[in-house]
Amino acid sequence: MDKEKQKYITDVAVDAEKEREKERERELEQKKAVERAKKRRLIPPFVMLFAGAVTSITMYVLHYSVKDMLVTLLWVLIAFYLAGGLIRWMLDRFEAQIEQKRMEEGEVIEKELTEEDGTEQTVNNNAEGEE
Repeated sequence: MDKEKQKYITDVAVDAEKEREKERERELEQKKAVERAKKRRLIPPFVMLFAGAVTSITMYVLHYSVKDMLVTLLWVLIAFYLAGGLIRWMLDRFEAQIEQKRMEEGEVIEKELTEEDGTEQTVNNNAEGEE
């Protein structure tokens, strides 16, 4: 009986440690997601400014008038800001799809009947077949 108690206590301790490890992994993943979101927020301005710089230099070399340069530059800035916003939206959507798929394939909790005493036992099964 003592060996069964020791085994049960050891199993509970191992399960608790696994749960803490999974919680740490979730927290780390959330921090990484927040960091990626902060970086992606800067995509539209960088795309817009890069396109504006290329356009300005090109129009200066081609000797455009100031009025034509400003009008063209305004349209280029607006268009590429929207393009950068579209890129950011697509990246956000891709990450959401990946996260959703990870959640679907993630941990599945099942209850099995033990053969010895007929009680239910919780079993964790991962999609990769790890226990």
